Amino acid sequence: MTSNTVSVATPSANFLNLLGRLDIVLLFLPAGLSKITGFAGTVGYIGSVGLPAPTLAAIVAIIVEVGGGLTLLVGYRTRIVALVLAAFTAVASFTFHTYWSVPAEQVMMQQLLFYKNIAIAGGLLILAAHGAGAFSLDARRGR
Repeated sequence: MTSNTVSVATPSANFLNLLGRLDIVLLFLPAGLSKITGFAGTVGYIGSVGLPAPTLAAIVAIIVEVGGGLTLLVGYRTRIVALVLAAFTAVASFTFHTYWSVPAEQVMMQQLLFYKNIAIAGGLLILAAHGAGAFSLDARRGR
């Protein structure tokens, strides 16, 4: 038998939500900042997989990763930002970690990276569903 009750966020749940957001920020913010400092390399890597307009794609990636990371950090518009980051991460997985089409010696690493990203996207979808919790700007705004 299942219950249809909605759980009320406890102080420990709010703290875990904050820790989860911080963990996700530790992935996106440094990645975006490294794209800034290594911009030419980022553009080259994006171009190497055949994406059109690699310079524009690099700029978009920086905006999504740095902007999304910072907004998750403070918990601002968390649900929509989490959806954007989930979509971005899924697209990046299917674009850059194509383990099904790489040489045999690269399959394991690309497969690990692919499924890690898919798991991150799943966590972001949960964050989108449940919001930022009490320790956020969203909570102050009543969202």
